[in-house]
Amino acid sequence: MSARLLPVPDQASAPYWQACAEHVLKLPCCSRCNEFTLPPDVTCPSCHSLEPEFTWQPVTGRGKVRTWTVIRQSFLGGFKVPFVLVDVQLDDQPQVRMIGQLLDGPEAPLSIGDAVAVAFDDLAPGVAVPAFRKAENA
Repeated sequence: MSARLLPVPDQASAPYWQACAEHVLKLPCCSRCNEFTLPPDVTCPSCHSLEPEFTWQPVTGRGKVRTWTVIRQSFLGGFKVPFVLVDVQLDDQPQVRMIGQLLDGPEAPLSIGDAVAVAFDDLAPGVAVPAFRKAENA
C-alpha cells in the first residue's frame, strides 16, 4: 500500500492544520458576526463581510451523522478499503458540515442521526487529519 497524501497548508488553512497536528479541532469564526465556517473564504458566508478577519476557535467536534458512504475502491494511495466516509453536522456549529473517515471501521453499525465525535488520524509526525468515531467509542 502506498503512503497517504499529506495536506499541504496554505496561509489560510495553516492554523487549521496546526491545530489538527495537536489533536484539537479549530474552526474559523468571523470576527464580525461570530459565526463559524469551514473552509474560510475571502468573505463570510453568514454576514457577507468582505473583511471577516477570521479567528481560529477550538470546538468540541461533536455532531450527528447526516449520511455516509462505504468506499470499496480508492483511487488515492494509502487507504485500506473498504472504509466509511461520514457527512457530519456539528452540534454546536450547526451551519458547519464536515466529511471525514469513520475510524470505527466499515462493519460498525451506523444510522442517520448517530452521535459522533472528532478523532484524529495521524498520518506522519506532526501531521493529523480530522476523522470521526461513534460517540460511545470516542
